[in-house]
This record gives sequence, structure tokens and C-alpha cells, in this order.
Amino acid sequence: MASRVAATFSGRAGIVKVPEITLVFWVIKLLSTAMGEASCDFLIRLLTPFPAVALGFIVFALALFLQFRAKSYNAWIYWFSVVMVSVFGTMAADIAHVGLGIPYEVSTIGFALALIIIFVVWKLAENTLSIHSINTRRREVFYWLTVLTTFALGTAAGDWTAHSLGWGFLVSAIVFTVMMFIPAIGFRWMRFNGVFAFWFAYVVTRPVGASFADWIGAEPSRGGLGFGFGNIALLLTVGIVVLVWRAARRENVSEYVSQKGATS
Repeated sequence: MASRVAATFSGRAGIVKVPEITLVFWVIKLLSTAMGEASCDFLIRLLTPFPAVALGFIVFALALFLQFRAKSYNAWIYWFSVVMVSVFGTMAADIAHVGLGIPYEVSTIGFALALIIIFVVWKLAENTLSIHSINTRRREVFYWLTVLTTFALGTAAGDWTAHSLGWGFLVSAIVFTVMMFIPAIGFRWMRFNGVFAFWFAYVVTRPVGASFADWIGAEPSRGGLGFGFGNIALLLTVGIVVLVWRAARRENVSEYVSQKGATS
């Protein structure tokens, strides 16, 4: 971890500006997916669609600007970017269905094809899709394009199963939760490729969080518990802040210990 902070990223080979893949990473990722879904629904109801999408895009663009401008990995900036990608990715999927009238199954297939194209181009250009290789400007661009597309795909897939297939929010959440364990089991006992397992899990965690957020927040008439999207967004934001604070603090301690060892 300390090696990430010690290097400088300026568009050439250098520091990896993404976090290590740990249990905390996946917990924050799941919380951010649910938070993005709840925040999107809350903002659209509060502000109406056009102002909500405009605001979401502005903050989303600001977050990515800060991420690309950063010279090294910063937990706060990175997870702020992930949260805003979650919010805007949800809006992009909703625009495709509500604004353009595209059926959920069509948008799901469309985002899946877009993701495949990004992976193919990324692989051809860089010869790797590993998250541990995000150490150049171009790879960072590929990475965030992939992240945005996975969030839009996950949102569309969750809505497809919940609405078009009639599964409802809870059944969809359970199904995607089971799917989320497939790459973990495959990597541990079936020799799945590590890069494939990571991106498989990354895509599936999106509809898991989004489906649970919809189930808890939506009105009972829509198959939810009626807790309210604003309440969910607030609680999840607090949880994300606490976990990111702990992660950032741990990284700072690791950096200090490493620097002390290097100078002693």
C-alpha cells in the first residue's frame, strides 16, 4: 500500500490508483451500489428527472476530474468517484428506459455488449484487464469506462428481473446474491482466472445492492418495505464514510510505518 503513495502518476507507468481488493473493498462496493440506486430514486422524486440528471452529471464529472487529477491513490477521492459513478450509472440506465422507452431487456443486452467491446478494446490496447495494472492514464480511462458501464448494466439487469420478468425486488436480490458467490467459489476451488472472477463479481454486485435498496425503500404497492429512498441513501452514506475513513486511516498508518522503516 505504501508503494502506491510513494510514486507519482502523471499519465505514464507509475502508481496504481485503485485500492487493494480486500473484504472492505467489496463491502464498500456493495454499499455504494445500494446508495447510488437509492440516491438516484430520491433525487428524481425530489427535483424531477431533468434537474436530477443534470446535477448528477455535474457531480459525477467533478468526482472523475478529482480522481484523474490526483497524483496518487486517495481513498476519499476514489470512493467519491465510485459513488458518483453509481448514481449517474443508475440515471443512465433509467434514462434509457424511462426517457427513451427502451425495454429493460434491450438496455441490459446493450450495456452488456458495450462492456464486452470495452473489454476487447482494452485487452487489445493494453494486453491486460487486471485491476493491479491501472498505472497509466490510458488504463485509468479504460478502468472508469468499465466501472461506469458495469453500474449501468447492473441497474438495467436488476430492473429487468424485477419488472419485466416479474421476480420483484427481493427475489431479484436473492438471485443476484447467489450469483455473486459464483466467482468467489470458482476462483477458490475451480481455478477461475483471477481477472475474470474479479470483473464477474464487480458486475453482479451492482444489481445485488440496487435490488436490496429498491426492496427496502420502495412503497409496499411496488413490492417494497416503504422505508424511503432518502432514508436509505443517508444511512448508507454514513456507513460508506465510516468504512472509507477506517481504510484511509489504515493506509496512512501503513505509509508512516513504511517510511520509518526506510529511514531507519
